Amino acid sequence: MNTPKNLKYSSDHEWVKAESGIATVGITDFAQSQLGDVVFVDLPEEGAAVTAGQEFCAIESVKAVSDVYAPVSGVICEVNANLADAPETINQDAYGEGWIVKIKLKNERETEQLLDAGEYEALCAKEGH
Repeated sequence: MNTPKNLKYSSDHEWVKAESGIATVGITDFAQSQLGDVVFVDLPEEGAAVTAGQEFCAIESVKAVSDVYAPVSGVICEVNANLADAPETINQDAYGEGWIVKIKLKNERETEQLLDAGEYEALCAKEGH
């Protein structure tokens, strides 16, 4: 399982990279491996407000449709439009080109509540994965 140390993680298997008040968000390598081949991403609208813990988009794979939850609160300032034509990018590069949205943080301190890499790996182990 690939868990970069420079990112933060939610218990719902999203990752966050916060820089200068903007949080780049995607799903973890673990999550994409559980989903299988991603075939469609129902992207949210730029400008939409999101609240931590609330569903903001859905990812469809060959196995199922899964909701993606906002790990932080704020306003979506950018959507990864490349996923519309190449949703499999999430499988190929979950922590890079497979990012889903960028969120202008409502409160930068909210990222402090997220898990670090070690805590996230422990969570996955506890869940039996």
